[in-house]
Amino acid sequence: MPTVASSATALVEQQADLLAVAAFSGEPAEAAGGDAASGAPAPPVLTEGATAAAAALGVDLPAELVAVGFDGSAGSTVRVPTRGSVPATTLLVAGLGPQASATADHLRRAAAAVVQAGSRSASLATDLHLALGGDLTLATEAVVEGLHLGAYRFVGYKSDSTPDQLETITLHGGDAAVVDAATAAGTVTATAVALARDLVNTPPQDKRPPALADRLVAEVEGTAVTARVLDEEALAEGGYGGLIGVGQGSTQPPRLVELSYAPEGATRHVALVGKGITFDTGGISLKPSTSMETMKMDMAGAATVAAVVTAVAALELPVRVTGLLALAENMVSGTATRVSDVLTMRGGTTVEVMNTDAEGRLVLADALVDACELEPDAVVDVATLTGAAVIALGERIGIVLANDDDLADDLLAAGAQAGEPFWRLPLGEEQYGEELEGAVADLRNVGGKGAGTIRAGLFLSRFVAEGTAWAHLDIAGVAWTDDASGYRSKGATGVPVRTLISWLRDA
Repeated sequence: MPTVASSATALVEQQADLLAVAAFSGEPAEAAGGDAASGAPAPPVLTEGATAAAAALGVDLPAELVAVGFDGSAGSTVRVPTRGSVPATTLLVAGLGPQASATADHLRRAAAAVVQAGSRSASLATDLHLALGGDLTLATEAVVEGLHLGAYRFVGYKSDSTPDQLETITLHGGDAAVVDAATAAGTVTATAVALARDLVNTPPQDKRPPALADRLVAEVEGTAVTARVLDEEALAEGGYGGLIGVGQGSTQPPRLVELSYAPEGATRHVALVGKGITFDTGGISLKPSTSMETMKMDMAGAATVAAVVTAVAALELPVRVTGLLALAENMVSGTATRVSDVLTMRGGTTVEVMNTDAEGRLVLADALVDACELEPDAVVDVATLTGAAVIALGERIGIVLANDDDLADDLLAAGAQAGEPFWRLPLGEEQYGEELEGAVADLRNVGGKGAGTIRAGLFLSRFVAEGTAWAHLDIAGVAWTDDASGYRSKGATGVPVRTLISWLRDA
């Protein structure tokens, strides 16, 4: 990650390779004698910083931008040579879209576009955090997140990788104390997202359950987070039938990792539960080979939880957070769980396994029982749980199911602020609850056809203690992308790390 710091120097006087400013989309020009658009390109609307840069360069910047076809759309960039008018050799203009609808997430996207366009330069100076006015803290954090996430690359397995040259970024203008504090917070958040991305992007041979557990323990070493790992013997002794049943087909046994941050004077306690299937073949209910190509990402829920706990500790938030990461590898072998086997879950509930590819809910069930035994104020589980979530809302919107309206509303609001939208689905107990009842066990792990995300959420709800506020985030669609866009690189996205951090900061 490049270093980001504030500066009191005027932007146009900064000794940097690139200066980055912002512009909004212009309104369509009117036709002569009427109100209809003439079809002529609308010149972008300059921000205050862009206006100052234009004056320093001595150019009609809107006209220059129109001439090269730059319209100020969100995430667009264009280079303008400075011709020696200022110390920097190039002015980089980033688009924010229409001014009336520009948000903090537009700042993130613009910042990511700027850092990607400047990857071959050593230094960058910008005033993007001032572009919208308003809340300086919110804007600065958004810009810093966009800068860092736009610069993210996962290259550890490439034999020949040329590193980006961008090393330093300075933010010019605004109250220095506010900008510095927001820069620090934004860097913590972006670092957490990068950790989640790294964990998910890591090939499955290097994150089998015992190895991943060891890595997570190493990640929190020297911080305010404590770690505890239950191995296969402890899981058997504790009655974690879901984890054991899913993991018994692998040569690498399952693990349950507990990460705990408990500051003095904590105002509340939240338990986060993450699905950690380090690779998913589907088990005996074998997936098609093409469906396995991205199954190293089936532990994105656990990666999210680990990243969030580390960020909460780094931010020193006054909330106790316990993360429970259920790690298993769902493989095919002579010891794998069979269809119609019965597992006894943590807490004693028995489950008939009617589909071994519906394994995430089995490991989550054990961890949810553990979470509720801690008697937290709220429990939130995060999982790449159902393909139905992708069918329902695609790859840009996550799903929330919850037994508590206030908790659901708070998570939806946090997602909106973070630029990670979620949509709430009903639990549907009256409509689908009976389908979970087992013939030879208490429950079956799949119900009827359709409403797969709702049925999976209903199954999980059976392992939530009465009176416990609980929400389930299905991130099957949003945790991974095959196409880079804005501050989301190809592969792991890190969603919903920023949503949960935002929620916990406001808790």
